[in-house]
Amino acid sequence: MFTGIVENTGVIEEVVKEGTNVHFTLSCPFSSELKIDQSVAHDGTCLTVVKCDVERYTVTAIEETLQRTRLGVWAKGDVVNLERCLRIGDRLDGHMVQGHVDTTGTLLSIESRDGSYVLTFSHPVSKDNPEWMTVSKGSVTINGISLTVVESSEGSFSVALIPYTWSETNMHKLEIGDTVNLEFDIFGKYISKMFADRF
Repeated sequence: MFTGIVENTGVIEEVVKEGTNVHFTLSCPFSSELKIDQSVAHDGTCLTVVKCDVERYTVTAIEETLQRTRLGVWAKGDVVNLERCLRIGDRLDGHMVQGHVDTTGTLLSIESRDGSYVLTFSHPVSKDNPEWMTVSKGSVTINGISLTVVESSEGSFSVALIPYTWSETNMHKLEIGDTVNLEFDIFGKYISKMFADRF
């Protein structure tokens, strides 16, 4: 379980394919603190540490993860948002995030508003996945970042970023047309499921 508050960014140092799996080796400021079997969110995707040393660590993505997220296009040198799992007793500064990416979205526009940035994204609309939705002033996770929805419509939504979030995550590296990992609000998903089963 995570909160969507990005702890640091990491850099992909190596990408190795093995069958349908891909091993990613990264460096980050807390590499030396990691242990094998720990869970770390990478752009919002929960991955398990399988190897680590003082400077680098390795995680493995299976085929399901590669198909559902944007990890399949990661390359050496890419910058990734990182968050270690929530510790019981910590403050919950973001919202409850599972690290289970629902789908990917596409950046439609970036608007600078003299100190903040408004980004608009599109996402798939699916009868099989009615829980893939947002509501105004609700929560959404984009590349592992807990954000509040500004405006919402079917298949798209916008969020506003303060300068700190813009500069300290990989959001400032996005360009129009880029894809991002999306995890919709867990409570919204359960409510949507309950109503879908009832009617």
